Amino acid sequence: MIKLISAPIRGLIRFPLVQFAIVVGLILWLQAADDKSILGQIFSGLDRLVEATVETISAILTVKSFTRSWLTFGFMIAYVYLAGLVILGLVRLLVVAAVDFTGRHNLFYLRNAIARERGIGAYRAWVPFERIRPPEIAQRDWEQAFAWPANNKPPYPPLGHRLLRGIFLYAAVVVIVALLLQFFTPFPILTWIFG
Repeated sequence: MIKLISAPIRGLIRFPLVQFAIVVGLILWLQAADDKSILGQIFSGLDRLVEATVETISAILTVKSFTRSWLTFGFMIAYVYLAGLVILGLVRLLVVAAVDFTGRHNLFYLRNAIARERGIGAYRAWVPFERIRPPEIAQRDWEQAFAWPANNKPPYPPLGHRLLRGIFLYAAVVVIVALLLQFFTPFPILTWIFG
C-alpha cells in the first residue's frame, strides 16, 4: 500500500529536471546558512572541494574566467548530486535491512505481507526466464542448470570478481577513448596526461 501511495512521488523525483531543481535548491540552502552552523561548514567544505577540483583542471588545461565559472557551477552540482545518490543509497540499504528484520522476526505481524510482495516480485522476474524454457527440458532441470544450482551457490561470480571485471572494462574503455581522441581528433589527450 505504501508503494502504491508513493509511486507518483517516486516517479516525479526520478525526473531529471526535478532532481536538478532539488540539487540547485539544496546548494542555495547550504549557501544561505550561517558560516558557523553545520550547514555553513558543509558548504565551506564543498566550496573548497570544488575550488581544488577547478584548480587541478586549470593546471592541466588553460581555463579562463568563463570556463572557470562553468566548471565551478558544474562541479558544485555534480558533487551535491553524487552526495545525494550516496545518501539515498545508504538510506535504501537501511530500509531494506529494516524490512528484512521486520519480516524475519514478524514485527507488527508484517511477515505475510512482506513475503507476498517479495513473492510477486520473484514471480515477475521468473516469468521471462520460464518463457524461454524448451518444452522437452523439465522445469526442475532447467532451474538447477540456470536459476539456482544444486550446491546452493549463486549463479553469478563473487563480488570481488565482478568488481575487478568492471574496473578492467572501464579502464579499457577510458584507454580506447583516449587513444581515439589522440589519433583522430585535434585533442592530444595522451600528450596532456603524460607530457
